[in-house]
Amino acid sequence: MKIDLSGKTALVTGSTAGIGNAIARGLAGAGADVIINGRGQAKVDAAVAAIAKAVPGGKVRGVAADVSTAAGCKALLAAVPEVDILVNNAGIFEPKDFFDIPDEDWDRFFDVNVMSGVRLSRGYMRGMLKRNWGRIVFISSESGLNIPTEMIHYGMTKTAQLAIARGLAQLTKGTAVTVNSVLPGPTMSEGVGAFVKDLAKQNGQSVDDAASSFVKQHRPTSLLQRLASTEEIANFVVYVCSKQASATNGAALRAEGGIVNTIA
Repeated sequence: MKIDLSGKTALVTGSTAGIGNAIARGLAGAGADVIINGRGQAKVDAAVAAIAKAVPGGKVRGVAADVSTAAGCKALLAAVPEVDILVNNAGIFEPKDFFDIPDEDWDRFFDVNVMSGVRLSRGYMRGMLKRNWGRIVFISSESGLNIPTEMIHYGMTKTAQLAIARGLAQLTKGTAVTVNSVLPGPTMSEGVGAFVKDLAKQNGQSVDDAASSFVKQHRPTSLLQRLASTEEIANFVVYVCSKQASATNGAALRAEGGIVNTIA
């Protein structure tokens, strides 16, 4: 199977690093015209240059905008009025005891992880329906199904994404537009990498040992028994964005290494 997204424009939010960057690189490799997004212009420019180097001939450009705010989403929509593929990847996480999470953190997590996708889907989905082709993908998490006690506020936002994606999918009935969620498990992104390095330092372990210990302790049902790579998640997302994935709609698609101990 050859995935060819030539002629399609794809926007990946939060794509200057981590899973989002790997997704952007994968989409560019499949021929899509990719828009990188992040909050700072310098990081956006660096990510554009890196992907352009990694994917010779790839079409990639960048727009700096803070999608956690209504103003930032409005600016992004003004800069890029139409897209064929929207990957709502922008997100934050932070392990914190429930009793120490203030209202401000709940609001911040909801704005970044949930409202960014709501606002951009509202802005782009009408055009997809009018053109009768489009892909919207929410990058959720297995934490949306298995709420982690060490970051309940994060789990809440990932569950909310699943509900929104399913609701939007129901608006696509009879069209060639799809809306799906992808649920990664623990993945060695820059953010998780920093977290694991801190664990390694605290426990006097190597980074690899700390990562393995984290999975075994906090995600004991994992069949993978390791952190996934960003490329492994990106490969799956690129398929979901492809023309070949036309029969996949309204689904919560697990790429979490078997952590969720159910058959459906």
